[in-house]
Amino acid sequence: MAETVTWAQMTSLVPQIDLVSAMEAAFVAYSEGNAVIPPVGELQFSDPPGDVHLKYGYLRGGRHYVVKIASGFYDNPKLGLPSSNGLMLLFDQETGSPKAVLLDEGRLTDLRTAAAGAVAAKHLGPTEVAAVGIVGAGIQARLQLQALEAVTPCRSAWVWARRPEAAKEYVADLSPRGWEVRVASSTTQLLQNSNLVVTTTPSTEALVCGKDVRPGTHITAVGSDTESKRELDTELVGSADCVVGDSLAQCRTRGEIARAVAEGFDPERVQELGAVISGRAAGRESEEQITVVDLTGVAVQDLAIAEAIYDQLQG
Repeated sequence: MAETVTWAQMTSLVPQIDLVSAMEAAFVAYSEGNAVIPPVGELQFSDPPGDVHLKYGYLRGGRHYVVKIASGFYDNPKLGLPSSNGLMLLFDQETGSPKAVLLDEGRLTDLRTAAAGAVAAKHLGPTEVAAVGIVGAGIQARLQLQALEAVTPCRSAWVWARRPEAAKEYVADLSPRGWEVRVASSTTQLLQNSNLVVTTTPSTEALVCGKDVRPGTHITAVGSDTESKRELDTELVGSADCVVGDSLAQCRTRGEIARAVAEGFDPERVQELGAVISGRAAGRESEEQITVVDLTGVAVQDLAIAEAIYDQLQG
């Protein structure tokens, strides 16, 4: 019988997992063709605004397959509720028997996304990070900055949010971790002062423009994971020296790269993150290059974190 595990039961297990290494291995396996990942299932809502993603898959020769449901309802904070929720189901790959029901409330998705941001920064970010720029001030904005602690000694950051009060709350929450966080009045000011930037919003209009990005900057785009969302303008994607996607297949249909392709960007310029990690594709080649990573979220990440939690439960 499947073991049902609540988020409260998982919280003590997460710190024991090396999520950055787990995501690196997952991306490499995906890019080497070892994963079976069907297209994303999706529901979109307009009133109230929200979306639900169904992601699932397995590794050839692996132990399990995963089915993950993750939602984002963006008016939830007005109700005192988190914007994200969901669960993961882990099954035995040989028999199809359910092994675990992970009632993670969407937290495992948040954590694996943040870890992927750290992976992107580790392999494509500048050697010397002057300051980190975070666009957005929600849960993912917080987790991205925390995840970067594993890959850079920099503890200086700028944050921009649509609501100034949200940015101030962000500063108050991250400062006790040793971060010196300043509030930017615009994304332009943020880009002028940061050379490692992470965008974390559900915006449907570009917030970060190519004309504002200084040489040597790395940008990880996290928020755009549907056809309608975007955070980067096409000028930025088109002028970047290196453009990387977590999944070439997914990035052709959703996210920043898909929006840029619809406006004339050549998809043949895109490298896959797992190939960059393994060295089969070129990443950043100089400190002056501008690099962009588009993270649309791939089911191998969900499989990796679900298996890691399950293994911890088994002792």
